[in-house]
Amino acid sequence: MGTGPFAVPSFEALRSAGHEIALVVTKPMPPVKSRKGPPPSPVRSWAEQHNLPIFAPDTINDPDAIEKVGALNPWLLVVCDYGHILKPDALATATIGGINLHGSLLPLYRGAAPVQWSLLNGDAVTGVSVIHMTPRLDGGPIIASAQTPIHSDETAGELEQRLSEIGIAATLESVETLSKWDGEQTIGTVQDAAKVTKAPRLAKSDGDIDWGRSAAEIDFHVRGMQPWPVAFTHILVDPSKPPVRLAIKSVTATDLDASGHSAGEIIDGAPFERKGLLVASGDRIIEITRLQPAGKREMPATDFLRGHAPPPGAKLFSP
Repeated sequence: MGTGPFAVPSFEALRSAGHEIALVVTKPMPPVKSRKGPPPSPVRSWAEQHNLPIFAPDTINDPDAIEKVGALNPWLLVVCDYGHILKPDALATATIGGINLHGSLLPLYRGAAPVQWSLLNGDAVTGVSVIHMTPRLDGGPIIASAQTPIHSDETAGELEQRLSEIGIAATLESVETLSKWDGEQTIGTVQDAAKVTKAPRLAKSDGDIDWGRSAAEIDFHVRGMQPWPVAFTHILVDPSKPPVRLAIKSVTATDLDASGHSAGEIIDGAPFERKGLLVASGDRIIEITRLQPAGKREMPATDFLRGHAPPPGAKLFSP
């Protein structure tokens, strides 16, 4: 059961290892808005490539969906990046319930956006966890996990791809462990409820940059918001026109103190060769190296400056 790209490497590893995949359950295709139609989800594309049976109910918890899955007498449900929460009746369709591959070191970052929140909070280390899902357990025990350092220039999209590959071994290990389980004693490590943190789904508005934060926090923010919803800010380059919305794709925190400058102020004449747009944060000067003006292509910040020289005293701001 899965929809997004995070699931594909582990699903393919299970197929390649010779496990029988009775059914691939994924979210329905979104409504058609163009002649080409919506692109298929990564899991659907993978299933079609290998001629695997596909089922896309509006909700897996619908009685008809539960009946269809239950009729296959599955041994185990493997759930990852699906988009639906399985209720007890859905989990009960499989002999030993299910496992879920999650992109964090549980119990940290339970929720829809664990990879993004790990970056947003400036964590040095993250990882993956596989939990055992049963109708009787909430936030089930951890069967397998693996950790990895977060690279200093890594975006959420890049980290998610890397974690999806790390998750392969943890998923295969968990299936092997369950194959030897007697079904009686609790398997895995029970999660510590006192250490639970949340990772709620992001909204487009979450990308808005607060220039009063520290340079490190803004760097975390820019990297954590990619590829979606993308960090953004606004600039007024012509008082007679509306502000220009800028998607900020890459920044570098300099060692220059921002004292004497207000947050978001564009700095001119900094004492080093400019490679981008220099902006004051809450503590240091930040160099924006790549950005994308609304309706335009992504470009180096120097290209934007050549065509949109900001007036003296200009600032980046939230409208």
